[in-house]
Order: sequence, then C-alpha cells, then structure tokens
Amino acid sequence: MSTRIINGPIDRRTALLLGLASGAVASFAATGAPTLAAGLLRKAIPSSGEKIPVIGVGTNNYSPTTPEERAARRAVLERFTAAGLSVIDTAPLYRESERVIGELLAEIGNRPRAFIATKVTARGGTREEGIASIDESMRRLRTDFIELMQVHNLIGAKVLLPLMAEWVAAKRIRYVGITTSQDSQYPEMLRLMRTQKLDFIQVDYSLGNRSAADEVLPLAAEKGIAVLVNLPFGGRRDGNLFGRVRDQQLPDWAAEFDARSWGQVFLKYVVSHPAITCAIPGMTKVTNLEDNLGAAQGRLPDAAMRKRIEAYWDALPT
Repeated sequence: MSTRIINGPIDRRTALLLGLASGAVASFAATGAPTLAAGLLRKAIPSSGEKIPVIGVGTNNYSPTTPEERAARRAVLERFTAAGLSVIDTAPLYRESERVIGELLAEIGNRPRAFIATKVTARGGTREEGIASIDESMRRLRTDFIELMQVHNLIGAKVLLPLMAEWVAAKRIRYVGITTSQDSQYPEMLRLMRTQKLDFIQVDYSLGNRSAADEVLPLAAEKGIAVLVNLPFGGRRDGNLFGRVRDQQLPDWAAEFDARSWGQVFLKYVVSHPAITCAIPGMTKVTNLEDNLGAAQGRLPDAAMRKRIEAYWDALPT
C-alpha cells in the first residue's frame, strides 16, 4: 500500500473542521482540495497525491439490450474520456456492465485514459472465491490491471482486503477500497476505516441524504481516505432529487457557483464537500454527460453556500 501523505503540522480532521468554520472550501490542501486542470476540477487521492476529475460515471445500467442502447453507451464513454473525465465505476453484480465496458473501451481505444473502479465479493468467505472474481473481472474488462478494486457492500472484507493488498504489491491493482449504499452498513464501514489500510471508500451521499456527513466523511478526511459518492441524485432513502424540484425554477444563487441546471447544483453540492473526491452519477446519454460535465468546471459552493443550499432544500415541499 502506498505511503500516506500529510502536509503541514495538523491532521486532516483538524484541517477539515477549521476549513468548514472559515467557509473556505479551497483551503483543504491536505484533504485533496479541487484544482482546475485543462478546464476540469480535480481532487487528489490522499494516499498517493494522484488527481482525478471530480465527476465520474456509474454504470449499473450498462447492460444494453438493443444496438441503439449499446451505441448510446459507446457514445458516452467516447465523449467521457475525450472531455478529460476518467473514473468509470462498475461491478460484476451489474449484470453485463463489465463485459460491455471492456468491449467498448477496446473499440474506442481509450482504455489508457480510463480509471476503472470495479468490485469484488466473497459470499463464501474464501480467498479462492475472491481470486476467481477478480480474474473474471479483468477478463471481462479486457485488462490485466485495475485502478481501483473495492469490496462490494463490505461482503467478505475480512478475507478480501489482505488478498487485494497482495494484488497491489504485484502491481495488478493500484488502489483498494470498500463500498456501501445503505446507512445500516455505516458502523461496519467505520470499523474497517479505523482498522484497515484503505485508499478509497464509496458511500451514498446527496443533498437529500446527508447522513454520511455525520461520521463517515469526517473519518475519511481524518484517515486520508478518498471518497467516491454513489447515488448523488438520490436513491432508496431520499428518492430521485429531480422529482422534488420539477416545478422549481433554478435559484439565482446557483450562478454564484457556476451551476446552470439542477443536476449541476446537486453534483456541485456533493463534490464541494472537502472529504469527497469524486461523484459517480449514472449516465447513458451524451446529453446527460454534457450537463454533468458542467459540474466539473467553474466554481464550487463554499461552506456558507452549502448551508444555504441545504436550507433551501429542507424548506421545499415534500
């Protein structure tokens, strides 16, 4: 596992609290504050310093059933890396997602520009199960190297995390992480964050579902763990965020952080949290990609604006 990098005499938790108090999101150099490179906002992975764009793509719906659907997903992945984005999150449990992504990246020729994050489980709790799963993911993705391997929903973490560390040492995996999308798993996630060497966690977080901000995100900042966010547009707990603003005009204050749509408000709110590295909304159409791309450009809400956004959201009729 790569060496932790801590800049300055204070720890990340202190930096996080001081930054929030001052209202200056840009002050989080030690936790991977956003930088603008080639027009895109990027944040650093704390364990290595490598910077990735703050917007990626989740691919739970990358199992097309028609040529038209497949062509649409190919167009998204082609435009995705051409625009400078890189993080593609998938999983063996996402039906044909890994296979389709592997095929499409090979067709387009953009695998070198992609940061692939996939997942592994070991329901039976054996190393052999984990090895077979990782090997199969690499075969389906048509690669011999995975940027980020994550224990899916924490299942089999006890046996998988030591195994994944071996694969990091063999340079077949770059980073190791764990994922969840439900509050009931937060206590176990927190335990693993405190006791294991992790480069990433992946957690559900959105304007309508902020519970991860209570303990999970502060601990990630303290431990120097990068954070991927699933369900940034809402999910099982909070529903689809767009439904709640269907009849609401975009407020004037959205322009203060360069948001031109509700989707960009939702995403900029998420990635402006100092502990969060990258949000991975699902997108299967180029039009959605182009809108989401706007969230990786321009200004982000500062701490005062984040509170204003939360107050606005909480006051909306349910």
